[in-house]
Amino acid sequence: MSQPRRHQKVGDVISQKLVSCPAHTPLVDAVRLMHVHSVTAIFVKHDQSIVGIWTEADCLNIDITSPEFKNVPIHEVMSAPVVSVPSQCLLSDATLRFQQHGIRHLLVMNSDKQPVGMLSLSDIVHNQGLDHYLQFRPIHEQYRTELDIVDANLPIESVVEIMRTSRLESVLVYNSASAIHGIITQRDIVGLIIQTEWLNPCWQYASYPLIEIDSDSSLFDAYRLMSEHNVRHLAVRETDICGVISFADLITEIESAYCCELERAIEQRDIALQKSQRNLFLANKIIDASLDGIMLTRKDGTIIQVNPAFTKLTGFEEHEVIGKRPSILSSSMHSRSFYQKMWHAIEYEGVWQGEICNRKKSGEEFVEWLTIIQIKDPNVDEVLYAAIFSDITERKRAEEKISQLAYYDELTGLPNRRLFHDRLSIALSAAKRNQDLLAVMFVDLDRFKEVNDSLGHDAGDNLLQQIAERISSVLPEGDTLARLGGDEFVLLCEVERIEALLGFAEQVLQQVSMPLLINEQVVAITASIGAAVFPDDGIDSATLLKHADIAMYRAKEVGRNSFQLFKPAMNARSLERLAMMSRLQTAIENDEFELYYQPKQYLESGRISGVEALLRWQEPSLGVISPAKFIPLAEELGLIVKLDMWVIEQACKELAIWQRNDIEAGRLAINISANHLRQGQLASNVERLLREYEVDPCKLEVELTESCFISHFSEAKQELLALKKLGVHITLDDFGTGYSALSYLTKLPIDTLKIDASFIAKVPDEYGNSEIVSAIVTLAKSLNIHVVAEGVEKVEQLNYLQGLNCDTIQGYYFCRPITKQQWYDFYLNTQT
Repeated sequence: MSQPRRHQKVGDVISQKLVSCPAHTPLVDAVRLMHVHSVTAIFVKHDQSIVGIWTEADCLNIDITSPEFKNVPIHEVMSAPVVSVPSQCLLSDATLRFQQHGIRHLLVMNSDKQPVGMLSLSDIVHNQGLDHYLQFRPIHEQYRTELDIVDANLPIESVVEIMRTSRLESVLVYNSASAIHGIITQRDIVGLIIQTEWLNPCWQYASYPLIEIDSDSSLFDAYRLMSEHNVRHLAVRETDICGVISFADLITEIESAYCCELERAIEQRDIALQKSQRNLFLANKIIDASLDGIMLTRKDGTIIQVNPAFTKLTGFEEHEVIGKRPSILSSSMHSRSFYQKMWHAIEYEGVWQGEICNRKKSGEEFVEWLTIIQIKDPNVDEVLYAAIFSDITERKRAEEKISQLAYYDELTGLPNRRLFHDRLSIALSAAKRNQDLLAVMFVDLDRFKEVNDSLGHDAGDNLLQQIAERISSVLPEGDTLARLGGDEFVLLCEVERIEALLGFAEQVLQQVSMPLLINEQVVAITASIGAAVFPDDGIDSATLLKHADIAMYRAKEVGRNSFQLFKPAMNARSLERLAMMSRLQTAIENDEFELYYQPKQYLESGRISGVEALLRWQEPSLGVISPAKFIPLAEELGLIVKLDMWVIEQACKELAIWQRNDIEAGRLAINISANHLRQGQLASNVERLLREYEVDPCKLEVELTESCFISHFSEAKQELLALKKLGVHITLDDFGTGYSALSYLTKLPIDTLKIDASFIAKVPDEYGNSEIVSAIVTLAKSLNIHVVAEGVEKVEQLNYLQGLNCDTIQGYYFCRPITKQQWYDFYLNTQT
């Protein structure tokens, strides 16, 4: 005998989907979990017990202006305690409990007081057949007329504050530029939590244009329109927008009617259904109006009735299926055992619910949520079955898309950071259990930014996709390649011995370095790889990743396009680098730098030809730090221009002292970074400081390396011509070690060439180097360019350079770099 509706119990209608998370789960992960499961509430567990609940309405209690609001543990913002109800409780009693507590979700417990599901007001509404009630209720009795309309440019945090203060489910947003309205709901605010980018104007979060309904329509029209568009709010219009009606308003109306007339209405309906043919007609109308497909069959499976929604969802007309069997919809996707289990549940439990894949008349497969109910009429022996289904194909695709976005990189299709960490955790557990070796390898593309900047971001994306495919092509089965972001890739490899890892790294380097065709241009790029091996280099995920990252940076330091295994000494170097990075800005502000001075000597007269100012850093805790270490850091942190300006100003101060004290020591040379030259403000900065300290520009010498001209030749030439116009002397430093192009010497206003010390160190003994030095001196003199030989330490080197008629030397043979006071003493001694 079928159970009268008035005697229905909670267990008959509850949703079986109960989604929960641990109490320490960050809010953003809890919300992602809600989105994956398409639920509006998530239960919070602690020690296997449910201790709270978080719903979409709770989003208004969160301070979204806090930088860490997404990572707040869910237990700090949940509602507690959770109100529960036994599964054997009557629906009428559960409805009263909703009213008493002013809530919309109940936790359902079985006879053993274990949670078995969740009951919502929507579950009660959908199971009471009250759609006809909505049909006769006009909208104008229910919608909210006190409109809250905000400007499209209002910050989203201000909108949240308005909704929180007024306890609103939604606000309207007006975009004056487009002259249209939009709407922001609690669900949109929840969506903020899982967004990665922050867009301040609230219009970026609004849904528009508004879905509207006429004020003379019925509540059922509103319900149907919400269902068709999958929304929970409609704008009500007379001439203009005059209000907003929400799904909650429909629930409130039905809840009121249900609580006031539940017993009387259900009793009258039961009696009428038994005695009146009119009620049978009404029941058929309700079936026909249902948005879900409905199919009635006899016990032998013969179809006896379908509703219009069935035709709309499957494409089969009523006359095409009456008398046929449901197998006409079969997609052959499910096994025989699947159907056996389904019918076993129907026979013994009276109902079956689940997902099933069926086929439309067109042959298109679709996923449906199917409920099959066994109907036993108490007055006859015949058993009928009602199949109620809805097409959830799009929802399933959305869920798959959400899962794809949550665990895979959208650009390359590789696992993302989250999935990689999951796999690493599992792999570590297996490696610990089996005592296996496991390697984590960081792969960072060298100079990827240059490709992005020169060819554009689309080309950069194309390059990343091709690199991902190349590395994947040599990846052993079972290993993982992931993209962490930008141009950073990471590999998780099972290895039997370290030598195999070295060979694999060489394969990866070879694949990456092969030329790429991007936008009809051939691009060559390399990679730096660092690896850490379990258990030698770490026994947990964080340590292995950190050490692999350190090893990768070491690979960059040693020249890029190389592979480095982690060594403990690298960690110390990394910590030292980190300490320097945190101290560099403060060091500039606290004036911790100083200039050392190294005089240069004319070979012909033996007198001082000039002085080079060399930057030194006396860090209080780290001691003296080499420029080779802190200059690249300053460039990386964007502080190099600020450091250059400090050097220029100190040099101008020093030259002012020389002028006041009649010190005749030639020019004072300073080294300038390529970044400063590229910014196009070097000449103006030098001119300003020379004028400020009233220094003769002819006494200042600027030294630059060839790297300054490689990629920005025209800009560099313009800046150097401006310096030359001021009267500043220009020197090309480290000549012969970079991308030496002799055309620079004729196209740029170069006054002096400095032969790099690496060449001088090997003369006169090494034939090749000696000939190079001789050629440079000859070339410079033919172009009337002054020549300085750096790194002269031995008398044999001096004699050789004198034989070449080299102009000037610099090095330990004449004088080491010395402090300011030592320089003054040295100068005075050379004048006596």
